[in-house]
Amino acid sequence: MKNLNYPIVSEVQVAERLETAFNSHRLAGKRILAIIPDNTRSAPIDLFFRELHALCRGRVRALDYLVALGTHPVLTEGELCRRVGITSRERDETYRDTGIFNHRWDLKETFVSIGAIPRDEIERLSRGMLNESAEVLINRIVLGYDMLLIIGPVFPHEIAGFSGSNKYLFPGICELGFTDVTHWLGALQTNLETIGVKDTPTRSIIDRAARLVPVPILYCNLVVDEEGLKGLFIGEDAAAWERAVELSSRLNIRYVDRPFKRVLSVAAEKYDDFWTGAKAFYKIEPIMEEGGELVVYAPHIREISKTHGKLFEEIGFHVKEYFLANWKNYDRYPRTVLAYSSLVKGAGTYAGGVETPRVRLTLASGVPKGQCERFNIGYADPQGISPSDWERGEPEGTKVIPNAGEVLYKVKESHDE
Repeated sequence: MKNLNYPIVSEVQVAERLETAFNSHRLAGKRILAIIPDNTRSAPIDLFFRELHALCRGRVRALDYLVALGTHPVLTEGELCRRVGITSRERDETYRDTGIFNHRWDLKETFVSIGAIPRDEIERLSRGMLNESAEVLINRIVLGYDMLLIIGPVFPHEIAGFSGSNKYLFPGICELGFTDVTHWLGALQTNLETIGVKDTPTRSIIDRAARLVPVPILYCNLVVDEEGLKGLFIGEDAAAWERAVELSSRLNIRYVDRPFKRVLSVAAEKYDDFWTGAKAFYKIEPIMEEGGELVVYAPHIREISKTHGKLFEEIGFHVKEYFLANWKNYDRYPRTVLAYSSLVKGAGTYAGGVETPRVRLTLASGVPKGQCERFNIGYADPQGISPSDWERGEPEGTKVIPNAGEVLYKVKESHDE
């Protein structure tokens, strides 16, 4: 049933708002680089690609696209075309003058330094959790343009509180070293204290880094739910993102009456490894009882991480307290990977050599049992699980959540009216 309180933003309305933004921000004659998410983020990027092409054709010097991969796998030519909704033939013909680039985070020559954030600022912005300076390196391609146009959805997020806006720069198109800073800070803060919160330490540092970018930025913040595009907020400052956060808080957060002892979280098909599919854990963790079991059902996922899998073979998954107590054994690893490890394990404790997560994670996927055991997480055979059977026979304290990964679930008691 359609949510009549929040109607779909039509294609005509998108075209009109883009035209208004084009004129009010004087984009004519400029070189524009649009920064967009990869295929793990739900958004009508194809619509914006078509409308921008029609709007800018013959009116700008260039309109190109950069996919903000962070450290996600580089997209193939077919995946790039699918992201913007065109065929390979259309790319060669209709859009032959439009560049569509991967963020090559894996190549050192990709990056250029745009400055640094001093130690005292990092300490203040992190609320005392970090005591270090941070150099900011970004994809050098941005320096060849007159305007950056960031187009992407705003959802509750485990690291930043809410995604969108400057997060498509950091970690979207920055170097791993700065991502280590922001992601480790998110892990120290924990998912439970971060996700669905607008003002977070990580967001503060991301926004501070964005002030170092030497190219003007225009933001197109989208709010999307299962029905489609529900909000489009365009502007050059934080106000556009804040309005998107307000709407996302209404559409992408759902409240339940009580916590649950056991949840089957059915990961969305768009996640092709557990690095991205772990959102089916993050978004559900807040409604779990202490000592409960969260089963992530993802038979289509066959590996933990396409890009960092070997590192996880070495470190496994542990609560943050475990890493902090054994830091000398792990300080050589990228903190981005350590952050993911602790977020997947969830909140918990480590005392007397015993690690106790608040919630038991069980992965029912194509990742083999032995690998799950080595990674320090539970395993269940996905062939022995039927989500429909769970739904028909949900006992007290059990819940099934379909298409998990973008909607955040919280207990009503924690909702500040």
